[in-house]
Amino acid sequence: MATAPIHIIGGGLAGSEAAWQIARRGVPVVLHEMRPVRPTEAHQTDRLAELVCSNSFRSDDHAYNAVGLLHHEMRQSGSLIMQAADAHQVPAGGALAVDRDGFAAAVTAALAEHPLVTIQRDEWTHLPEPDTMDQVIVATGPLTSAPLAESIRALTGHDSLSFFDAIAPIVHRDSIDMSKAWMQSRYDKVGPGGTGSDYINCAMDKAQYEAFIHELIVSPKTDFKEWEKDTPYFEGCLPIEVMASRGVDTLRYGPMKPVGLTSPHMSQRPYAVVQLRQDNALGTLYNLVGFQTKLKYAEQTRVFRMIPGLENAEFARLGGLHRNTFINSPLVLDERLRLKARPSVRFAGQVTGVEGYIESAAIGLLAGLFAASDRTGDAVPPPPRTTALGALLAHITGDAAAETFQPMNVNFGIFPPITTGRGGRDRKLAYTERAKVDFEGWRQQRAEVK
Repeated sequence: MATAPIHIIGGGLAGSEAAWQIARRGVPVVLHEMRPVRPTEAHQTDRLAELVCSNSFRSDDHAYNAVGLLHHEMRQSGSLIMQAADAHQVPAGGALAVDRDGFAAAVTAALAEHPLVTIQRDEWTHLPEPDTMDQVIVATGPLTSAPLAESIRALTGHDSLSFFDAIAPIVHRDSIDMSKAWMQSRYDKVGPGGTGSDYINCAMDKAQYEAFIHELIVSPKTDFKEWEKDTPYFEGCLPIEVMASRGVDTLRYGPMKPVGLTSPHMSQRPYAVVQLRQDNALGTLYNLVGFQTKLKYAEQTRVFRMIPGLENAEFARLGGLHRNTFINSPLVLDERLRLKARPSVRFAGQVTGVEGYIESAAIGLLAGLFAASDRTGDAVPPPPRTTALGALLAHITGDAAAETFQPMNVNFGIFPPITTGRGGRDRKLAYTERAKVDFEGWRQQRAEVK
């Protein structure tokens, strides 16, 4: 008798990772992706795991950084997302950044070629009725369609929370004036595939900076729809003009901080610096780091060309804004990501209230692992809370307060406290050392698939 497949709704990073983890354990899976049947506000292609904002998975340092530790644990778990990221990385100092087209193409090809994976291009407008499917994973991401979101709200009895996320512009490399800009990583840091000169930097003096801040604040912005006006931003991904409105020096201590950078074109340290990060393997496209925006398109071109070196910039993509939705996971999910009101339905990815590409994929990995283990009868426990995977899972399924639940990146603040007197970098190292030992014990306990 053939094994019934596990169905996954959504072909983003979480859904793709979940499908991979299920299939590699010998269980068939049907991955449902509505694009191109129904496009979204942010996606541009029909590829699985398309990156719509930054092309960075952030720090790859697994000794002192929580997100780098999460990279490490996912690699050890056979993550498809990490395999594709490593194969298509572009220089980015100590960060793991990827050629977004090559990355998405690799994920799509791997799943399309797997004999146990079926990709269906269709839109789900409601959750399946009880007993029609024994396992479904909802991985629709932050752009969950309105009809499906309504179906989720009807089942849980609670409104989904929502926030805005913004997209940074991308510039053609050959339109940047390198007589004013220069190549350098902050503090000349050398990362995977990097040289210590991985970013393009555009410096400003005080007068240029203050004029730029003024224009960010006064320039016309995209209007909100009436139903969007009370939706809060995610603090980790604020539009550049929102940050500027919080004080004239806010950006100088944020994405435009000049520390660790020395301009060969200036006799003194820059007052502020705009950094651009390579966005594709060819090195022909660069994105403005931290410059998510809701400025109107014409204003973006005008204001961003005030940046020294970008006076004649040609934009491959302008910034934008879209509405993200997520469920109140601490209230409605159990520790294995199952919906308490209907345990046959799991959730994965950003719709659970994690923030970030790699965090989304990590929850997809766990959802796939749990779903496959339920089908095969393997007793797979949740990862220890002392690991990056376990801390992230515990945060969204119980540690966070449901009353104030908001999207969260992985960070050492959600790990169980270290009871050592070590501080600073030594304390961070203590977190990662403990996590690696506990993760390896969990990996061996669950008889990891090779």
